[in-house]
Amino acid sequence: MITTIDGALFAKMVIHGSACINAQKQQINELNVFPVPDGDTGTNMSMTIGTAAEELKKKSHAGVGDAAMATANALLRGARGNSGVILSLLFRGFAKAVKEKETIDGRDLAIALDFGVAAAYKAVMKPAEGTILTVSRLSAAAAAAAAREDSGAEHVLDAAIQAGLVALDDTINQNPVLKKAGVVDSGGKGFLVILQGMLDEMRGEALPEGAAAAETKKPKTDYAAIAAEEITFTFDTVFIVRRTGNKGIEPFRAYLNSIGDSLVIGESDDAFKVHVHTDIPGAALTEAQKYGTLELAKIENMRTQAEDLSAGKHVQSTDDLEEEDDHHPAERRIAPPEKKYGVVAVAAGEGLAAVFHDLGVDGVISGGQTMNPATEDILRQIDATPAEVVFVLPNNKNIIMAAQQCIPLAEGKQVVVLPSKTVPQGISALLMMDPEAGVEANEEAMTAAMEGVSTAEVTYAARDSDFGGFAIKHGDYMTLLNGQLFDTERNLDKMLKKLAKEDTYQQAEFINIYYGEDVKQGDAEKTLKLFHAACPKAEITLLAGGQPVYYYMISAE
Repeated sequence: MITTIDGALFAKMVIHGSACINAQKQQINELNVFPVPDGDTGTNMSMTIGTAAEELKKKSHAGVGDAAMATANALLRGARGNSGVILSLLFRGFAKAVKEKETIDGRDLAIALDFGVAAAYKAVMKPAEGTILTVSRLSAAAAAAAAREDSGAEHVLDAAIQAGLVALDDTINQNPVLKKAGVVDSGGKGFLVILQGMLDEMRGEALPEGAAAAETKKPKTDYAAIAAEEITFTFDTVFIVRRTGNKGIEPFRAYLNSIGDSLVIGESDDAFKVHVHTDIPGAALTEAQKYGTLELAKIENMRTQAEDLSAGKHVQSTDDLEEEDDHHPAERRIAPPEKKYGVVAVAAGEGLAAVFHDLGVDGVISGGQTMNPATEDILRQIDATPAEVVFVLPNNKNIIMAAQQCIPLAEGKQVVVLPSKTVPQGISALLMMDPEAGVEANEEAMTAAMEGVSTAEVTYAARDSDFGGFAIKHGDYMTLLNGQLFDTERNLDKMLKKLAKEDTYQQAEFINIYYGEDVKQGDAEKTLKLFHAACPKAEITLLAGGQPVYYYMISAE
């Protein structure tokens, strides 16, 4: 039975916890799907603690205080979504409690867990029962009780987890939404998965299947097995392209085959990754930009690497540059102020990004439902904005907390986070910004503008459910109006007609219809005609938003 934890063990515990939630993130995502397909709690928590795990692998930490603070700092910058932010706060409070300690026992552990709970509750304006807050609070209380009986760290952590599991099972009774969906709280589940992984490390348990292999696997060419004269093309070229349209990449694939070999292209909905051996990597990268935005590239000379290996020398690689960067982190680049006000907005979809740019936004961060940017992503854009005051428009309720974490982190700039929950709210707020007005006056006017916007979001049901009198079936079309379930239908046009006849739209002066990436322009134009017929007094605009998840976002003002 482990009685104390030192810095090295704590670091391994966090790494193990990260591996565990990464292995179970999809199961946690599915708990979060009610019934809208926006389940991303597992992904957000996994990516958040993953930043800490990567940080801890770079450097040894003799003391728990040092390791815990490194964990907390990495989590703060890597926090994604509300669940990720709350997780970062739990670890930040923990780190403060053990700040000066080289080792901790069960009593210290219990106090640190309690500090974490206090930090998380303090940051949430309206704490709700049946959430990760409840699970963490009851876990900490059980840890305190266990420490009074036995001060061993392993004993206390195990007691915290067992109490947390009971609390997690009860979340289904505490939260009406969870009860109707028949699931427990996803954030609470994720928190316990991490704690269990930490306990498993204390007990010497192996990492989840596949995690150990991922740690040791080197996804690089075995240059030692390749003689220089056997290399047909010189440069091993790898890059990632973020799609900016619906253009197919088959012509690009054919082009790459014509200039190289060993071609592998991995695709997702919004990006693709290319691996190719070629003599003209610059041409490959230039051609790639016809299909999207180049995000990452690595080019290595296989001939010189093979020569080095045959001579018994160290093989020079781009990994060497990464190691140097690890020892000498890049300094933050903060744009000096050139104007009083700047704006940063979050939006998913090329069309939505274009709308914000047209309205004068300084930077648009790609993100939204299921695509929550990290605090560091938002902070980086704030740093790049050449203004004294930067207004941030999260445009999603699950991004607001991550944005707010930037306020104390920003250097040389005042950051004002406006709690916009939808893109149309963000656009209306932006239209009210007055370059000549004061900060408080602008904040008040922009907030008031947001509150005057109603937004309907049309998507589909990811699971069967029963909610608010609606018997929801998997694959049904669904409409959320201001975050509340408005209607479900098997026929999309029928549901849109019901929405157009709703009082919100009948009384609206302005209606904006943003259609998503899965909607053809012809279908979108039919929807426009439908609203024109149902709402003849309103000024109606149709825009290609290109957003994922939601077929339509329809605002009324």
